[in-house]
Amino acid sequence: MKIENNYFFSKYLHRNMTVKTYGESGLPVLVFPTQDAMSDNFENFGMIETLKNFIDDEKIQLFCVDTVDQETWSNVWGDKIWRADRQENYYNYIIEEVLPFIRQRNNKLPVTVGCSLGGFHSAIVFFRRPELFAGFLSLSGVYDAKFFFDGWMNPVLYNNSPTDFLSNMPKDHDYIKIYNSKKIILCVGQGNWEEEGRRTTSIMRNIFNEKKINALTDFWGYDVDHDWYWWKKQILYFLPKFLEV
Repeated sequence: MKIENNYFFSKYLHRNMTVKTYGESGLPVLVFPTQDAMSDNFENFGMIETLKNFIDDEKIQLFCVDTVDQETWSNVWGDKIWRADRQENYYNYIIEEVLPFIRQRNNKLPVTVGCSLGGFHSAIVFFRRPELFAGFLSLSGVYDAKFFFDGWMNPVLYNNSPTDFLSNMPKDHDYIKIYNSKKIILCVGQGNWEEEGRRTTSIMRNIFNEKKINALTDFWGYDVDHDWYWWKKQILYFLPKFLEV
């Protein structure tokens, strides 16, 4: 398995960032780490080993990014306007800097994937710019930005809150047709630490039904916790659906 650390300075974040790649070809997968983690998150928690056969068989190529969560979603005592602006800068970093890097390495549209807060990041970029992605897989994601901001909202944060901007999207919006040309999967357990994931996944399911967006929202059992053990099982179950011709 070929592994590379790719370092570059982000003009949107004004700092050095890392994109860690695994594999050489296949379906490109943009991976967002769990909360506050960095590009080695999937490797540190055994997810790369879980996906080893997919990578070695050149079915997928992973592009794992850093976060600035400690300045945004986790920065609970910080100025809310600054935090929201910082998240918007991070969104722009992904769209304007990471995606062009992926296109240089792989000419296919990527699938965006994440567990927990990584699923939230995946939802933000996918639902704001669906034309740039082949699909979206979120495991135990949370999709309401207000949860991290004590109910506060401004226009910048609104654009980073899928439950809000999707609920207000007109049913005839051009993006609906684009969504329906992609594969969209949201999975959440009903066990320990999945309360907010269950709540917001239910909201997303209702939005999908109302807007006639073809998406799978899959609620696993009451023994399924917010944990890597289950995310590994889920990704092995769902990832092949994105590889189907």
